[in-house]
Amino acid sequence: MPINTANMATMKEAHAKRLAAIKKRIIICAGTGCVSNGSMKVFNEFESQIKAQGLDVVVEFKPEEKSYDAYISKSGCQGFCQMGPLVTIQPGNIFYTKVRQKDVAEIVEKSIKGDGLVDRLLYLDPNTKKYATCKEDIGFYQKQMRVVIRHCGFIDPESIDEYVMVGGYTALVKALEMGPEKIIAEIKAAGLRGRGGAGFPTGLKWDITRKVAGDIKYVICNGDEGDPGAYMDRSVLEGDPHSVIEGMCIAALSMGANKGYFYIRAEYPLAVDRVEKAIRQARQKGFLGKNILGSDFSFDLDIRLGAGAFVCGEETALIASIEGERGYPRPRPPFPSVSGLWGKPTCINNVETLASVAEIINKGSAWFSALGTEKSKGTKVFALTGKVKNSGLIEVPMGTTIREIVFNIGGGILKNRKVKAIQTGGPSGGVLPEKYFDTPVGYEELQNLGSIMGSGGMIAMDETDCVVDIAKFYLGFCVDESCGKCAPCRIGGKQMLTILEKISHGHGSLEDLEILQRIASAMQRASLCGLGQTAPNPVLSTLKYFREEYISHVVDKKCASGKCKDLCNYEINQTTCKKCGLCLKNCPAGAVVGSKQDGYKIIDAKCVRCGQCFEVCKLDSVMIT
Repeated sequence: MPINTANMATMKEAHAKRLAAIKKRIIICAGTGCVSNGSMKVFNEFESQIKAQGLDVVVEFKPEEKSYDAYISKSGCQGFCQMGPLVTIQPGNIFYTKVRQKDVAEIVEKSIKGDGLVDRLLYLDPNTKKYATCKEDIGFYQKQMRVVIRHCGFIDPESIDEYVMVGGYTALVKALEMGPEKIIAEIKAAGLRGRGGAGFPTGLKWDITRKVAGDIKYVICNGDEGDPGAYMDRSVLEGDPHSVIEGMCIAALSMGANKGYFYIRAEYPLAVDRVEKAIRQARQKGFLGKNILGSDFSFDLDIRLGAGAFVCGEETALIASIEGERGYPRPRPPFPSVSGLWGKPTCINNVETLASVAEIINKGSAWFSALGTEKSKGTKVFALTGKVKNSGLIEVPMGTTIREIVFNIGGGILKNRKVKAIQTGGPSGGVLPEKYFDTPVGYEELQNLGSIMGSGGMIAMDETDCVVDIAKFYLGFCVDESCGKCAPCRIGGKQMLTILEKISHGHGSLEDLEILQRIASAMQRASLCGLGQTAPNPVLSTLKYFREEYISHVVDKKCASGKCKDLCNYEINQTTCKKCGLCLKNCPAGAVVGSKQDGYKIIDAKCVRCGQCFEVCKLDSVMIT
């Protein structure tokens, strides 16, 4: 049934009553990470086990006002990805980790039929050695503030009724009453900046598009997230697609657009499926289509799939792709706000930006602008990965320091090794050493250090990582993803990669370091689009902060981390070795010889420099020389 402004409050109240009538709610994480780890098998097992106990169970939000013993629902990414599959039980906010099919019967017996706990499935804090009953007791969650991913982990992303129940689409109702000028004024006052990388003021972008004359205008959601290690946008689309749709509706209303597109990479099938369902549901309820909520505002959405080209994250290349052309960037001006999709005024925002809009309209610009720093307002979602103990999807206020993210939320470095650096901003970002970890996260702050916010990838590195190898990896990614249209990117990137290959194989010279600097400078000044302009960042930042490591590769022909195989050897320290034999068991090349009686040694001629012996040695008796 279509919804209008008069019956939204009634519907919200009715949904809340129905949910309150359910005795136990089981929320199972159905983000990509948990799904790939078997969470839907857990979902089905819960249904089977509860039915076997003779209890009334429902697996979707039913319209009838009836009491159920249990409601099993899916949720978006709950964040703590490495501990999945994750299961939350309400009431009580019980939080279970690493749940398998075989665990379900015990959970049903203790936590669904009764009010007991399955202790072994609770999170065990490695520092306090105490079990955490709920998310709020876990350090990973305590420092976070969720605005963009406020509903992920709480509502079923495939149910528009649940979205309405938590206040969904009330911002659209309010925006219809405000009108375009007041909407844009509110977004400007909030200080919301684009979360896709460049940080351009969102309200200004909307205002520019609004002021351009045109009978047809477009709004595009950029969901072409291609950074290695990044999954923020995917998780929002999977976990709360209606928040993005609502944000797009408000954006369209503010600038007079009547058509919008989701541009999502095809490698995100779950996100595509949930966005498709959300669009259908929004049309059925009257939030999309003609005369939305009885107003004279009409707006509809469609989906276009990207083929996985990283360059199509750039606005003009993305537009070319939607038009059916090859994803080549175009010279600017004209900017898309003036002449974009099919030559019409077009506003492009990324997923995270649009997901913030409804909260700003509902809670006000003063609330949002009070979060963060002077120039970077609000919160930021990061995919925290790499060598941290607690990896996953996080959201923190702007201004939170890198150290707080790595050590308080991330729990520190794996195996208690020494932290070396943090890489932010994906392949276009920089590598920052620990001495800058007290830097507050913000657009200008990171840019001043030679990195960028980017879309939100954050990868922690330890002493076993080699900066030459890291720079080579990210530059190699950019070379592979270059569209090849402009010479500075096409030729410059390849030349820089060739030099890094030389250095990693022990054939580099000090002159090569200066050549890298010159080529990088030329690429930054002359490349057509952001890919080529920022591709040198990992190389430049590592040259700036870890120059001695480059010199060690070039002059001493040594790679202290062992990543550059031609520049390292492995030896066993006979003094500290306890003769456990792990190195022998794990060597794939038969290079480790010896016995528990006589000890072990590595035959250099057989060693393939895979590093397995170094990784498995618990006493650090295997040395890189």
